[in-house]
Amino acid sequence: MSFDSLGLRAELLSAISSQGYTIPTPIQTEAIPVIFEGCDLLAGAQTGTGKTAAFALPIVQMLGESIPKEKRRIPRALVLVPTRELAAQVSEEMNIYARRLSLRSTMIYGGVTIQAQIERLHRGVDIVVATPGRLLDHAERGTINLSRIKFLVLDEADRMLDLGFIDAIQKVAEYLPPKRQTLLFSATYSKEIKQLADELLNKPRQIEVARKNITADAVKQAVYEVEKSRKREMISFLIRSGGWKQVLVFARTRYGADKLTEELLFDGITAAAIHSNKSQSIRTRTLAQFKGGEFRVLVATDVAARGLDIERLPHVVNYDLPQVPEDYVHRIGRTGRAGENGEALSLVAPEERGLLLAIEKLVKYTIPRQDLAEFPQLAVRRSVKVKAAKQVKKDVVKVRQKAARAEQAQSETPRRKRPVQERPAPKTGRRGQRA
Repeated sequence: MSFDSLGLRAELLSAISSQGYTIPTPIQTEAIPVIFEGCDLLAGAQTGTGKTAAFALPIVQMLGESIPKEKRRIPRALVLVPTRELAAQVSEEMNIYARRLSLRSTMIYGGVTIQAQIERLHRGVDIVVATPGRLLDHAERGTINLSRIKFLVLDEADRMLDLGFIDAIQKVAEYLPPKRQTLLFSATYSKEIKQLADELLNKPRQIEVARKNITADAVKQAVYEVEKSRKREMISFLIRSGGWKQVLVFARTRYGADKLTEELLFDGITAAAIHSNKSQSIRTRTLAQFKGGEFRVLVATDVAARGLDIERLPHVVNYDLPQVPEDYVHRIGRTGRAGENGEALSLVAPEERGLLLAIEKLVKYTIPRQDLAEFPQLAVRRSVKVKAAKQVKKDVVKVRQKAARAEQAQSETPRRKRPVQERPAPKTGRRGQRA
C-alpha cells in the first residue's frame, strides 16, 4: 500500500515525500482510514513505528477542509503528551503538515515562561500539542478555550499514567466538549489504560500492530554482567573498542547522569547530560548538539526515554536498569526506528538481576548474555591511567576551590575600623581618690 491509496490530499503527499517517506508503516495503514471514518481509536503500537503521522495526517486534512473565517482562531485539535521532549517532537512534525494547509500549531509545556505561550494562544491557533499539567494551568487561568476541540489525541498514554498525569487528564477532559473524536495511542497495554479508554473513548475501534509489550525486532539486544564498580570502565571500553560515534546512555538518577558524564570526559570521551534539572533551553541545545555530532555520548535519565527522535541512532546503553520494566521497552525504542537497525546493551550488576528477570518476563524474551574476555586484562592495564585521571580530577577541584575563595575574598570590601575613643579621666575627690 502507498500513501496515495489512503485518501490524503496532494499537499500532504508532497510533505510526506519531502520527508523521504514512500511507504506507510503498519500503524499508519490501519489507523488513518479509521480516523477518516470519524471513529474513536484505541491503538497499540511500539515506539518508533510512525504513530505521530498516523494521527497528524488525517487530523490536519480534516481541519484544513473547514478553516474558520474568524481572525482569532480557537483550538480545534488537542494532542496530550507526557514530556516536553515529546511535545517538541510531535509539534515539529505537526507543523510540517499543518503549514501546507495554512493551519497554525503551537506547543505548551512546563519549565518555561507561561507569558509567551499566552501570547501565542491569543494570536489564535488550530492545533495545540501540550503536556497535561501546563495545559490544565492554562485552562484554569482561562487563557485557552477548549470548548471547540474536535479531536483529542493521547499520545504515549501509558507513559502519562506512569508519570502520574491521570488526575490532570481527567480534569482537562472536563473542559472539552462531549462530542469529539478521541484517539488513544499506547506502546503497552495495562488495566489502567483500558480504564482510561473506557472513560474517554466512545465505542472505539481497536488496532494493535505489534504484540503486547514486545520490543522492536530491528533492535539487537545484549547483556553484559559486570560489577557495579566497574561499569564506568566497561562503557568506556565498549565505546572506544567499538568506535562508536553516537550513543545514548541511560542512568537512573540525575546525579548519576552528571557523574558518569564527568567521568567519560576524563576518559577523553566527549559527553553531555540531559535530565529534569536542566532548563528546557539547555536540554534543547544539548540535544541539537548531540544530533549534530558535536559529542559522542548523551547521558540521560528516563525523562528522555520517550520523545527523543534521533535519526539513525545506532546504540543505546542501559548503564542502570530501570526500576519499571516497561521503561526498558521505551528506552531501547530510541534505536532501530523507521526501519533502521540498532543495538541496545545493558550493563547489569549482580544486585540488578531481579530487575533483568522482570524485564525478560515482560518482553517474553531471554536477552543474550555476552562474555567480554578482553575487558579484565584491559582494565588492569588502564588502572594506572584511571587512578591518574582521578587524581587530576581532585587537583582540578582544589584549584577551582582555591580560585573561588580568592575571588570571593577580593570582592569583599574591607570593614572600616572604628576610631579609637579615649576614655575620660576618672573623677577624683579632694585627696585624689575616685569619687
